[in-house]
This record gives sequence, C-alpha cells and structure tokens, in this order.
Amino acid sequence: MGSLLSACGINVKKKKVEEERHLRANDREFNLSFKYANNAIKTSKYNVFTFLPLNLFEQFQRLANAYFVFLLILQLIPQISSLSWFTTVVPLLLVLSITLAKDLSDDITRHKNDNHVNNRKVEVLINGELKSEKWMNVQVGDIVKLENNEFVTADLLLLSSSEPLNLIYIETAELDGLVSKPVNVNMNLADGANASLSAFLTFWSYVIILNTVVPISLYVSVEILRLGNSYFIDWDRKMYHVKSDTPAQARTTTLNEELGQIKYIFSDKTGTLTQNIMTFNRCSINGKSYGKSSKKKVDFSWNPLADPKFCFHDHKLVEVVKSGSPEVQAFFRLLALCHTVMPEEKTEELFYQAQSPDEGALVTAARNFGFVFRSRTPETISLVEMGVPTTYELLAVLDFNNVRKRMSVIVRSPEGKLTLFCKGADTIIYERLHPSSSKLMEVTTEHLNEYAGEGLRTLALAYKDLDEDEFEKWKERHHEASTSLEDREAKLDTIYEEIEKDLLLLGASAVEDKLQDGVPQTIEQLAKADIKIWVLTGDKQETAENIGYSCNMLREEMKEIFIVAANTAEEKSRLLGKKSQVVEDEKVDGEYGLVINGHSLVREIVLLIENRIYLTACMCQAVICCRVTPLQKAQVVELVKKHKKAVTLAIGDGANDVSMIKTAHIGVGISGQEGMQAVLSSDFSFAQFRYLQRLLLVHGRWSYLRMCKFLRYFFYKNFTFTFVHFWYGFFCGFSAQTVYDEWFITLYNLVYTALPVIGLSIFDQDVNDRWSFQYPQLYAPGQLNQYFSKMAFARILLHSCYSSLVLFFIPWAAMCDTVRDDGKDIADYQSFALLAQTCLLIAVSVQMGLDTYYWTAVNQFFLWGSLSVYFAVTFTMYSNGMYLIFTSSFPFIGTARNSLNQPNVWLTIFLTTILCILPVVAKRFLFIQLKPTINDKVRHKVRQAKAVPPPLPRKFPRRRISTRRSGYAFSHARGYGDLVTSGRFLRIPVKSRPALFPHTDTCESVRS
Repeated sequence: MGSLLSACGINVKKKKVEEERHLRANDREFNLSFKYANNAIKTSKYNVFTFLPLNLFEQFQRLANAYFVFLLILQLIPQISSLSWFTTVVPLLLVLSITLAKDLSDDITRHKNDNHVNNRKVEVLINGELKSEKWMNVQVGDIVKLENNEFVTADLLLLSSSEPLNLIYIETAELDGLVSKPVNVNMNLADGANASLSAFLTFWSYVIILNTVVPISLYVSVEILRLGNSYFIDWDRKMYHVKSDTPAQARTTTLNEELGQIKYIFSDKTGTLTQNIMTFNRCSINGKSYGKSSKKKVDFSWNPLADPKFCFHDHKLVEVVKSGSPEVQAFFRLLALCHTVMPEEKTEELFYQAQSPDEGALVTAARNFGFVFRSRTPETISLVEMGVPTTYELLAVLDFNNVRKRMSVIVRSPEGKLTLFCKGADTIIYERLHPSSSKLMEVTTEHLNEYAGEGLRTLALAYKDLDEDEFEKWKERHHEASTSLEDREAKLDTIYEEIEKDLLLLGASAVEDKLQDGVPQTIEQLAKADIKIWVLTGDKQETAENIGYSCNMLREEMKEIFIVAANTAEEKSRLLGKKSQVVEDEKVDGEYGLVINGHSLVREIVLLIENRIYLTACMCQAVICCRVTPLQKAQVVELVKKHKKAVTLAIGDGANDVSMIKTAHIGVGISGQEGMQAVLSSDFSFAQFRYLQRLLLVHGRWSYLRMCKFLRYFFYKNFTFTFVHFWYGFFCGFSAQTVYDEWFITLYNLVYTALPVIGLSIFDQDVNDRWSFQYPQLYAPGQLNQYFSKMAFARILLHSCYSSLVLFFIPWAAMCDTVRDDGKDIADYQSFALLAQTCLLIAVSVQMGLDTYYWTAVNQFFLWGSLSVYFAVTFTMYSNGMYLIFTSSFPFIGTARNSLNQPNVWLTIFLTTILCILPVVAKRFLFIQLKPTINDKVRHKVRQAKAVPPPLPRKFPRRRISTRRSGYAFSHARGYGDLVTSGRFLRIPVKSRPALFPHTDTCESVRS
C-alpha cells in the first residue's frame, strides 16, 4: 500500500520498528531525550471536555437508543406522525441523562483510583540522594528503593536486595372540553394522493404509536433493578466474613437473575471447600504410626527455633527424636531438605515462603522436631539439626511436575556422603522401592488406609545412598539432557527415572486440610434445591472420595456410587456401558454419585465415550472429577454447557481455577490463601464457600422472582396500553389518531407506572430468607424458568388482550349517549380519552397490588404517590391557565373537572377495574385450591406459622472410616527447583556485595 501511494506521488512516512532502547541509570536528562512513556496510570475514559461528546457518541451506538432516535425523526414529519415530538424526546432525554450520570459516576471513581495509584510514594535516587517521589513521576532509568509490602506500579529490574542471595518475594495476588382535537394528517394528501402512499404513511404512523410495546424506559428500569439487587448482595451482613474483613461483592450487575436458575455447580476443592491451611497431623516412620494419641499438646520449648503456632499431640514422637533414632531423624531430615521452600527472617523470626501450603506444613513440622531449615544458596542448604548447624551441598533438584508426581534432591552431607531424598504420591514411590522395603511397605500401607479414612493428604518418603562414581556418570548425562534444545523435558524425565529407583522407604506423612465452616450443610441445602454439584480437583481419587463423604456430597444412603478409574478407552467404555444401563433416563430412581479420574477425561478418550460419561454424570446428584488439570476443569464445564440447556456456576479460589470460572455462565471467586486471581476473574466474590447457599437460595432466587415479575407486569401494562390503540383504530378508520392525551402517552411509562414497578422489582419477596433456607425446593421453578417462559408470555398476551377490550369497550359503552347531571352531552373525544386512560392506570395499579407479596413503606409510597401525581398533573394540564399559556400543547381545557365530578364516570372506572382483575383472582383461587405450586404451599405454611423458623442447626462433618488408599494433591505448577539451582539470582559474591543504600535500614523482601 505504501509503495502504491508513493507511486502516486504521495509521501508515506513509514513507522520505524523499534529494535533497541537506549537509557542510562539515574540520568533523567539523557533518558527524557528519547521521549519514553511516563509512568502515570490512566484507566479513566473521559475528561471535562470529552465527556459529553464521547459519552453521547457511545450511547447512540447502542441499537435501542438509535431506534428511538429513528422514531423521533419520523415524528418530525407532519405527514406521518400524529404524536408530538416531545412524547419521544422527553423519555429519550431522561434515559440519556441517567446513563450520563451513571457513566460520570463510574469515571469519577476511575479517576480517583488512578490518582490513588499515581500518587503513591516511593523513594527514588536523585542526584545521589533518596527522595520521596510519586509513582506517576518515576521515569525510565530511575533507581528506586522498595520496602517490604509496598506496591510496585512499574516494570522493574532487580539490582539488589537486602536478602543475602538477592532474593525477593513477589506476591501477585489484587441499565369541559367540547372541541375535538383534529388528527394531524395532511388532508390534501388524504383526499387526492395515491392510496398506496397513504397506506405507507399510515404504517409508519402506527410504528410510532405502537412503539410503547417495548418503551425506552424498559432498559433503564432493568438496569436500576439489577443495580439494586447487586447492592443488596454487597450490603448483606450475613455474607460478611469478620475474620478476614471481607464482604460479599457483586462484580457485575447483569447476572443477578441467573443466580436463581443454577442447575450445575463446578467447584474446586482445596481452598474452596477446605481452608487450604495445612496442619501436620500424622506420620508413619519405620512401620510405626504417630499422632493424635493424646489431647495434650506437645511442648516444644526445648527447641528455641520451633514455630509457636505448630501443634502436635503425640509425645512419643518427640521422645524418639530426642533419643537419636536414625530412621526418625532421617525422616525429618528429608522433610527439611527435599523441597523448594524459601526462608525469610523478620525481626529475628523465621518465616517460610512456600509454593503450596503442603510444603510449608511439612518443612514446619521438621523445624519443630529439631531439623530447622535456615537458609539456602544455589549450591547449599543450611539446617540446624538438633541444635547443631549443618550445611549440605545441593547437587541436584529433580523437580516435581504433573507427570512425575514426585520430587527428589541429591545432597552431600558434611561427611561426604551422597544421598538422594525423594517424596511423592505413595503409588509412585512404591513402584520405585527396593525389594527389601516390601514388608515395611505393607505396614505403611495400612497406616495410609487409616489416614485416608480421616481425609488426610498423604505423602510417601524414601531415600537412596549413592555411589560417587555412579553419580558422576549420571551427572554428565543430566547435564547433556538439561542443555538439550529439543525434547528437554522428556530427556530430563528419562534421566530422573534412571536414578530414582531401588529406593528405601522411610515412611509417610499426613497433613490435614480442614473443611471450611458450614460446607456440609451448604452442600446438603444445594442438593435439596436440586442443584447438581461437581467437584473438580487435582487430588487423587481416594482423597477426593473421602472429602466427598466428609462434605456430604457422597452419602452412604446413595443407591450407587460409580467409579470410573480405568486407564484405557476400551476398559472405560466397558465400565460405562455397564453403568449406563442402570440409569438410562434422566428420571432416575434414587440418588447416584460418580467419581472419575483425570485419565478418563483425556481428549482422545472423551471423543470415544463423551456421550456415555455425560449421560451418566448428568443423572448423578454429585460428581467428583479427580486428578484433573486446570484445562480439563474448563473442558468439563464446557462439556455440560455444550449438551445441557442449563445455567452453570463455577467457584474457585486460585489461579488454576480461572479458566473454569471464565468458562461457566457465572463465576464466583473466593478470596482465600491463593491470592486474588480467581476473584479478579469472577462475577461475584466472597470469603467462604458457605455463603454460596445464601447467594443462590436467597439473593439469586429473589432476583429471578423479581425480574420475572417485573417483565410480566411491564409487558402486561404496555401491551394493554397499546392494544387499546388497536381497538380504537376500528372507530377512527385507522387514521393513526391516538386514544390518549399526548402528555399521558409521554408520562405513562416515565412517571405514572415507573416507580411502582421498580419498588415491586427491588423489594418484593415471596418468603423471607429463613423460609428460603427451610424450603430449598423453592429454588426449583427458577431452574425450569417457569416464571417467564413462552407459555407465561402467551398468558400475558391473552390477559392484556382481554384487559384492553374491557378498558376500551366498557368506557365507550358507558360514554355513548350519556349526559351529565345538568343534561349536557358528555360523549366527546377528550372526555373519552380521559376516562380510558384513568381506567387503564387504576386497573394496572390494582394488578400490581395483586402481584406484590411483600409490602413496604416504599412500595406504598410509590403506588399511592404515582396515582396522586397522575391526578395532580391531569388537573393541572387540563386547567384554563395551561391552555392560555400553551394553547397548542394543552388543548384538553376543563376536561378533568367536568368529567371526574360525575358519578357515572367513577362507576365506570370501578366496573372496568373489577372486570380486569376478576379473571386473575378467580384463576389464582382455583389453582391454589386444585393445583398449588411449591410457592403456594410454603406461603400457606408461612401464614399459619406463628414465628419464623429458627436458623438451621450447624452440622459437623462426619469422619468416615475407609479402606481406600489416600493420595497427595500436588500443585499443578512446577516448583522453584530451576530457580534454586540456576544461580541466576546470585550475580556477585555475598561477602563482597556493597550495600546500595548503606545509610538506611531495609526490609528483607519486596512484595507487590
């Protein structure tokens, strides 16, 4: 394109591709010459000058607003419109103004947030001195000093750290009138114009008149409703977690009603159902089991470096450690050496930075039992063993990954002894044991089965003494594999396999990840609401099963629990073929559970048996998918979305749950121990899993009920309003004359019926929150979308059609050939228009009263206030004064005072109102008596009850004794092994490293 323009004589300036950047550290003048971007953060969209034009441009790009602008243009054509321009301009301006105000408020908030971030202070080295500077003024090339727990608001290159190894720890977790009004149609055109053109104009006239079927106020009302229900979630004190000072938060306002339609919940386990706070509870060492033999806590005062928060209840283990048992000491030595934990000392206290809580718990256990991990370099690991400082040479880290399911280190002791320490999933370790460990393996397996019954997360520990010559040869092959440019990971795994064999078993550890408060009760309540719960976890099958029983997902009274744990497609097909015969249809007899491992979800296998797994799983009340990766979690959610017309919800707390949260219709994030990634990707967030039942059974159900009532009533009142125009067309020759006063058309949706329906939609509730918890079955109609289905919409049309017939023909019959008390004729267009619109407003107001379950002072004020405003505005606009000031705009002079003082007019209003609501009352009475819904039954019990039900009793999880082997849930991410051994973070010798800021004390770590 550029060459073509150049050929035409047009100079084209090509954008130079930036290949390198030049900068000097601590030289602002030099760096400013390159005009690099500044460091100010800007998330706001507007400023004082651009707000109005840009916001209006954005609003008119929306289809709804563009549609009403098109209607306005049509109304400006006299040959088409029988309505004045203000009937569309006033509502449109109001909608635009409300949106302007909302966007202005949001952008002001963004400006405040930007200013807060930009004005944070940081110390910058300027002219050789540390000066306090705002982050927004930091320039490219500046040298800054960060303290512990400070925010980082720029891309930085680490020059130095107060840590001896230059390590830093970064946390990345943050919508009487006798004069008839002439029809505003060009009579010359009507007399002599072409009939087809006349029909064309009439069509567009009716497009204008009938646009009230879906008025512009609908969009604003929906946004107000959603916003109000979102605030109720934010303000709910019963979803506020005091300990962490975390309230519930609705991060979006467009999904509230879908919370009342959830059919499938996909949940992570660790940190979502559990606390993700690991405690070292049990261990098996050399065939002996330790832990929980006494209620009295072990006193670790003999160890000055012990963690005071650590608790253990078996005094025998401490005695064995002190006695110098080589097996026990080797066990804790392994825990202190085989890991990728980073130590950190603050105010003479030792802290551990662990990739997962499991590793932190194990290293802390070793610390308390006398094997304290103090520091590490790329080549060494320093311990304090029973009070004696000891340094081991770190020769290799065989890091964990999702295929290996184990981790090893090779170290040389101060005596020169080479040892490989290995920890991993018990089944993986058992495959690599020396035959001499067979008897010990049998005993350890019994202990593992015991720990599995308690739902503990286990780990097998083993070691191997290495020969120096053997290790040197292996080290050469390891170096070749680690420097390979092709298939590096596969080659390293092969090298690891060579040396991780003939291991000697030391024992097993067991850590507990306790369930969060209220998890069993929450899952039980959700199950009663016919919500199917799928837990997607990285745990092994046995651990996931036991947690399933502990949290009431899997129950002994279930008819059958299917286990899909085969390793081949043929075997899985055979198993699922057998089980699918048991539950052939969606309507199954009894409750079923399904446990399936990650191997059964591999893509190739899913292609073969996807339908069978899907059919079986969807018929089960609870499904546990274990050993799944983050990608597989998202694929499982996508599978259900693909085959089921159901609303799905995913809930998790960590970065590995983000893909699942984003895939589901609704994502819920828990702010827990694994940072804020899940929360930042979610639609709703809170601190504990137990709040989910309140989010769904209370807020979700109420939001769905309110939205459906809003839509049903809104369409009813507008269809009725519009259909009256249609019946009037038979009497005015379809000339597009309106049956109502223009000002009534303008204010009907904007003022007279706006606030009552908003009050209904924000505050209404069929039963309170206590009864909602008492009867979770109330949630079922939302799952089936019974309150606003196609059938419900058809009933609205029929009801509106009937009401419009009553509202038109009853007043018409009452006004025809009728005279006033003084004998004067009352049958004129303006009096009929006033009577029809008054009947309409009172009838739809009474209908709304029948639809309201929960009356508040706000509802009463909105309803009676709107009726009062109608009569006040009517008498004002139909007064002599308004006619004299604005003759063309207010032609209904004296109509109100001359019509509404007649008894027959009020009798007509009363009769039309009764006839409009009579079918509704009769239908509801008959259905409550003959075919009551679950809501009718519960509301009947509420009326009979003398008091609200008490809160549901708190249920404690039951321990289940199982013979299944437990498993350890590894993290899906690789460890810090490469970082620990690379030495990349150690650029200069520790002893000779000069301090960057010698005159100021610094903290040990930097977080962002």
